[in-house]
Amino acid sequence: MSITVTGISTGETTRAAGAATIAAPETAGPRPSFLPLIVDVAVPVGSYYLLKNGFGMSTMAALGWSSVVPAVRTVWSVVKERRVNAMAALILVVNVVGLALSLVAGDPRLMLAKDSGVSSAIGIGVLVSVRLGRPMMTQAMKPFLVKGDAARAAAWDRLAAGSAAFRKAERTFSLVWGTILLGECVARVVGAYTLPIDTMVWLGTVVMIASMVLAFLLSGRFAVVPMEKMLERELAAGTGTQS
Repeated sequence: MSITVTGISTGETTRAAGAATIAAPETAGPRPSFLPLIVDVAVPVGSYYLLKNGFGMSTMAALGWSSVVPAVRTVWSVVKERRVNAMAALILVVNVVGLALSLVAGDPRLMLAKDSGVSSAIGIGVLVSVRLGRPMMTQAMKPFLVKGDAARAAAWDRLAAGSAAFRKAERTFSLVWGTILLGECVARVVGAYTLPIDTMVWLGTVVMIASMVLAFLLSGRFAVVPMEKMLERELAAGTGTQS
């Protein structure tokens, strides 16, 4: 069993549910806000499942072909835009990790431990993005808070430019996810080599689900809720100024 960002059997899709997001123009609806999410995440994930389950390709072949779009997106952003498309690059890296891990065979404990490889790749990528000042998970959260509304998008931009508290909440969101994903990786590796194999087979899935729930709860409590409140206050202040 190989583990990839597309969640072959343990729900890895959820772990890469971030996507690059662009500010919507004033006349834009929800579609422009979610287009990068579709291109950077939904297309690679969907193509993997289609190729593997629909066309009967091997895991390695499906992984390779589903990496074409994120690879092109990454190269295009570097060559044409002089920047790295963080989410497309992360999807590409995780697929490469998945390809490498698919070659691992033999020791059953090693087979269990390799399941954590994708979690560690995503977690490290997210934490590095925070260190570089471009918290990656914000790109997944922004469309859901902005909701394709021009006024909310403008309020977001003002807060991102002028509010230290808002930027701290952005970093916190990514820090929570990156830290929990790395913690999950460590827990599953330790479990793979210390617990009975039969126990770890089902416990690994429990650890993954518990990690996702914990990440959602903590990131919501310490990042999403404060950011939403700041957006509402900024919107109210902007409306008052205009009137």
